[in-house]
Amino acid sequence: MRFAIINGFIILSFMSLFSCMSPKKFIYFKDIPDSIYLTPYVIKMSEYTDPKIQANDVLSVSIQTLDPTTVNMNNVVQGGGNAIANTIANNNPNAVGPAGFEVDKNGYIDLPLVGRTQVAGLSLTEAKAVISRKAALYYRDPVVNVRFLNFTITLLGEIGARQYTFPNEKVSILDAIAQGGDLSFTGRRDNILLIREEDGEKKFVRLNINNSDIFRSPYFYLKQRDLIYIEPNRGKVLTSSDVVFQRNVSLITILFSTISIGFGVYTIFKK
Repeated sequence: MRFAIINGFIILSFMSLFSCMSPKKFIYFKDIPDSIYLTPYVIKMSEYTDPKIQANDVLSVSIQTLDPTTVNMNNVVQGGGNAIANTIANNNPNAVGPAGFEVDKNGYIDLPLVGRTQVAGLSLTEAKAVISRKAALYYRDPVVNVRFLNFTITLLGEIGARQYTFPNEKVSILDAIAQGGDLSFTGRRDNILLIREEDGEKKFVRLNINNSDIFRSPYFYLKQRDLIYIEPNRGKVLTSSDVVFQRNVSLITILFSTISIGFGVYTIFKK
């Protein structure tokens, strides 16, 4: 009888490895109380700072003017430089410059007529001001627009594998997860890995979206080319298609089952 109990306990222990995880593991912001129907639960958000332009970024730069004397000049400055594309913004006949410019390794972009301009380390607003000052030497009341063409976030792991491009720069970790269609049930929500390349270094940060403290994290808002990795939870790891692990579990289960049957037969014949 004692042996049967021990054997049953061992088998149940193996079965527990594959049991479902607690539903609490899947709840976002589970620390927020339920009784907040009349009085809101307030959290101070992490401060958003504009992302800085880096080498290898691709920028859309458009310069527009209402001065008709510059129309003929456009035929000269279209294209050239290190432009990725040669489409003039908004098809405006007075818009100057191709759709995309790549920031070189030294942090410069080559703009038609305006010339070589350093933008690395600047926000889009700061880069717009610098380009506007230089463009004012050639155009009357120029209107300059600068934006990222490569504000991409890469998602990997238990959310699929895909790269998403966002139309604006204020993107949070929750925005990226929503864009990816949410985490699967096998994805860990308390240990999300953020990989960021910045100043020639790789930075690794762990994020927990089960807790509302995520809103206070300085890494709540993402930057261009961030990579988000969702690792599998314990249940997914243990039930993976690892042939060796599955074989060992099967052998151990068969071994204890055989011993249990043998012990039962021995007990019957002994009587």
